[in-house]
Amino acid sequence: MDASVDQNKTNKNFSLRKSEEAFNAAKNLMPGGVNSPVRAFTSVGGQPIVIDSVKGSRMWDIDGNEYIDYVGSWGPAIIGHADDEVLAALGETMKKGTSFGAPCMLENVLAEMVISAVPSIEMVRFVNSGTEACMGVLRLARAFTGKHKIIKFEGCYHGHADALLVKAGSGVATLGLPDSPGVPKAATSDTLTAQFNDISSIESLFESHKGDIAAVILEPVVGNSGFIVPKPDFLNSIRKITKQNSTLLIFDEVMTGFRLSYGGAQEYFGVTPDLTTLGKIIGGGLPVGAYGGRRDIMEMVAPQGPMYQAGTLSGNPLAMAAGIQTLKRIKKAGTYEYLHEITGELVRGIVEAGRRAGHAMCGGHINGMFGFFFTEGPVYNFADAKKSDAAKFGRFYWGMLEEGVYFAPSQFEAGFTSLAHTSQVIKMTIAAAERVLRRI
Repeated sequence: MDASVDQNKTNKNFSLRKSEEAFNAAKNLMPGGVNSPVRAFTSVGGQPIVIDSVKGSRMWDIDGNEYIDYVGSWGPAIIGHADDEVLAALGETMKKGTSFGAPCMLENVLAEMVISAVPSIEMVRFVNSGTEACMGVLRLARAFTGKHKIIKFEGCYHGHADALLVKAGSGVATLGLPDSPGVPKAATSDTLTAQFNDISSIESLFESHKGDIAAVILEPVVGNSGFIVPKPDFLNSIRKITKQNSTLLIFDEVMTGFRLSYGGAQEYFGVTPDLTTLGKIIGGGLPVGAYGGRRDIMEMVAPQGPMYQAGTLSGNPLAMAAGIQTLKRIKKAGTYEYLHEITGELVRGIVEAGRRAGHAMCGGHINGMFGFFFTEGPVYNFADAKKSDAAKFGRFYWGMLEEGVYFAPSQFEAGFTSLAHTSQVIKMTIAAAERVLRRI
């Protein structure tokens, strides 16, 4: 590494000795040393960094290295980590207790905020994770329609519930196959898979399974194959097909909800689904999930209706308090304009630096969500995303980590900015990327 590069590094004495020791110990305590697989750095090689603290747009590991963070706890930190107002609200709430297992007024407040913001939601049920939300919403769709088959898209992730943990086969009309040992074939036998941005694959499935499809579920902007936006009219076409076939349309907005706009992707694109799942931002960084939609559908949920779903910690006061404060902040004028400006600058800067250095790169963003690939593109679906040079991304990733920039440790994950990311931070990131891209 040349001297000029070394002088510009945030972490001039970059070392992961303590993280390595902690991770080696963790591997004897937890499967793979982690509590969620992507954290293990399998996609980029090496061992993960172990985080000690976060604040604003920054994070620090146990070795004392400092990073500009573009993961944001995988999306919730839209106003920045450990925001003072959120922490104050949590402090006041904790004085009253951390969990009641009974109704609290904060549930009403956050429910009203969600209902007023998200076009499709007339009633909402809070749960504890995005996986829970997606599991509950599929059960509800089947209960309401009396049908059993579900269409999902290759590369769209909706949590680890059995029915959704499937590989997308090359034939769009084939039934999904279990994507993990332990998932019974029967659990996925009613799960059909289609190609994102390919409306003909949807049409074929409806033709092959006429009258049997309860719901279509998708990420309106894909965040789990990298960042992939829908083609013009793709979402409108799905909305039209589902209505024609008396099938429910479900938007999984766990990532996109309150991030692409205050009303989520459905407000941004002007397409209203029947049901929506939410998470991340609505808990302000605490464990949370939710599903909601049309009143006539939601009235099927127990105790008002026969479709059973429950949760001891659902609607717990801490998550509700953090979510309320977060939504109050992002509702203020200028939030999404600011996120659009800084995120656009970031993505353009990185992609242009890559191309100047001779790399095939493409990327994009919508307000506070972004992604880039080491391929010429365009990237319209998971098959396109897999053309990206994952090995090169791994080298880029570690170079950026040494420079003090933390991206998601996988080519196939979206990135996130926050209101705490300043223009100066963006410029520092682009400068770091320029140095790394020149030497990989």
